Amino acid sequence: MYYNNKTVIYRDGKFVKASESTTDLYSQTMHYGYGVFEGIRAYATDNGTRVFKSKAHYERLKKSSELVNIPFDFDVQELVDVTYELLERNNLTDAYVRPLVFCDPNMSLSRPNKVSIMLCAWEWGAYLGDKQLRLSVSSFCRPHPRSIKIEAKVCGHYVNSILATNEAKDKGFDEALLLDSDGYLAEGPGANLFFEKDGVLYTPQLGNILPGITRATVLELAEELGLKVKQGLYTLKDLEVADSAFYCGTAAEVIGIESVDAVTFPKAWQDTLGKQLQDAYSKLVRTSEPTLSPTH
Repeated sequence: MYYNNKTVIYRDGKFVKASESTTDLYSQTMHYGYGVFEGIRAYATDNGTRVFKSKAHYERLKKSSELVNIPFDFDVQELVDVTYELLERNNLTDAYVRPLVFCDPNMSLSRPNKVSIMLCAWEWGAYLGDKQLRLSVSSFCRPHPRSIKIEAKVCGHYVNSILATNEAKDKGFDEALLLDSDGYLAEGPGANLFFEKDGVLYTPQLGNILPGITRATVLELAEELGLKVKQGLYTLKDLEVADSAFYCGTAAEVIGIESVDAVTFPKAWQDTLGKQLQDAYSKLVRTSEPTLSPTH
């Protein structure tokens, strides 16, 4: 699904075949989840391939590394350029790009002596599909912000997401909704939450959630469209009386939520603010942007 014998990846300054690349079984990342990653989307436009907000993603990759004491000696602009070359070498336009910074062999709990970087890409549709989601409130909560660096996209943090998603699917739902450690609405396993009530959008404030790049884009689009958005601490009761809701994330894009624990939102998706933002986001990411090219 992700690669074949012709697929090329980028690793530590070289383009190599994915099928011939190996990793060390004694890596700290393998044993402890001590690594950082990103998810980036590329879209076909009238002016060629556009990697959406590539610099912002690589800046966050750098920040994630710094937050958890992983050395990051890679140039952000060079990684942006490499991404375009990676897509070209694999003949990809609409694609998902996965950069991963992983650590050298080390069985101690100390910071790594050496790290590597890998970039791969593959064709991938909307991560959560294109139908409205049926959510279930998870029995798992997001980690307390004093227990981890919540704003860092760290490999090991996603065990929490895997547990929540599988719990929801095992109960017959599409995806989970997680609360924070104080019982307030947080986010999905891999997406941020917005909900609508009486013509106003609401979204959990930063502090207990990953500050999503797509979330930031949705906030920008909402401002451009003249939509009112409030960020704060909200409860399940606030969501229960909402008119509609949606998730957003790089992999998920913008996708409507049909129900939470089988309670359906009353507003038709086509009439929601979320639908307006879904359309605006889809148009934005597929719009040519001349400043983003393999030579810039």
